[in-house]
Amino acid sequence: MSTPFLGLRTCIFRVGDRLDEAKAWYTKVLGFGPYFDEPFYVGFNVGGYELGLHPEPAGNHPETAVAVNIYWGVENADAGLAHLLSHGATLEEQVTDVGSGIRVALVRDPLGNLFGIIENPHFRLAT
Repeated sequence: MSTPFLGLRTCIFRVGDRLDEAKAWYTKVLGFGPYFDEPFYVGFNVGGYELGLHPEPAGNHPETAVAVNIYWGVENADAGLAHLLSHGATLEEQVTDVGSGIRVALVRDPLGNLFGIIENPHFRLAT
């Protein structure tokens, strides 16, 4: 069975009129700056995947968006969660084993976006 889907490429967070704040927070959390930095969009390359920050036009607010959980891979979920919390993220869900050694956690960034992490010993990128 074939699929047209190639896998995750981009995760975009809506940041309202707080683009500079969001850019600073993600730069601090990721440990590096964006590769694309414009007033209409900021993009970070995270292990070959796009983490984008999108400012909303006046009147559009991120809190009205439908929440979609997106999980970024980490080698150790406990350490990843501690790192995010130490940088001001707010805990949504503690590290949880969801079966077969796969562990997930969920936080909110300072702008209210959900940011998930996943430790999955079975996941390998397709080559």
